[in-house]
Amino acid sequence: MIDNTTLIIVASILGAAAIGVGASIAATRGDSNVAQKALECMARQPEQAGNFQVNMLIAIGLVESIPIIASVIAIVLIFANPFVTK
Repeated sequence: MIDNTTLIIVASILGAAAIGVGASIAATRGDSNVAQKALECMARQPEQAGNFQVNMLIAIGLVESIPIIASVIAIVLIFANPFVTK
């Protein structure tokens, strides 16, 4: 028979895995969209390519911060699970 603590731990691990997969897929799509739009802008206005590149790098950094925060939440869910009573 499976007790409640084991069930909560298994659900937490599966939830953390889902968070990791979802965050990585979303970050990949977001990064590709930012890069695509920046390249389109650079193709239309080559004289402003330097400004677009700086803005692209800042935007990609901001997009990448979301999966990092999601990964921290997933790690907390696994190792410092608030739902498991001792």
